[in-house]
Amino acid sequence: MLTAASPAARAEEPDLIFKRSTVFKLLTPDHKLAVYGIDDPEVEGVACHFTVPEKGGVAGMFGVAEEVSDISLACRQIGPIKFKAKVEQGGDMFRQRRSLFFKKMQIVRGCDAKRNVLVYMVYSDKLVEGSPKNSTSSVPIMPWGGDTATEKCGDFVK
Repeated sequence: MLTAASPAARAEEPDLIFKRSTVFKLLTPDHKLAVYGIDDPEVEGVACHFTVPEKGGVAGMFGVAEEVSDISLACRQIGPIKFKAKVEQGGDMFRQRRSLFFKKMQIVRGCDAKRNVLVYMVYSDKLVEGSPKNSTSSVPIMPWGGDTATEKCGDFVK
């Protein structure tokens, strides 16, 4: 799948963790669930994992299948959190095409300043009609190791 050109495209391509077949296809690729990991490109110390369905069959084999919108997301603090720059509230963290032309998956990031929590949401949209299917994950900004100082996400929102 291709990554759309956007500020979120600065993120590294996600790392494939594993795939699991869900529907057997005799002569073409199976339908699968694929689990990917990605680091937040603007917030050091946060990683997200998402699971996406990947269609097999003839359309999947040639890369023209429109993928469904069922995507799950989990984000966690994996080290001391450091903001690399100011971030936009609800701005794209990662974007990826989910069909040949019109559908894309987006992971967006926000800040709950009252609770000092980063909030990530994944959803897919289409040019004509979007999908209400989504998943949300939150990452409380906590001290890491012996460090007692923590960043305040509200200080880094544009």
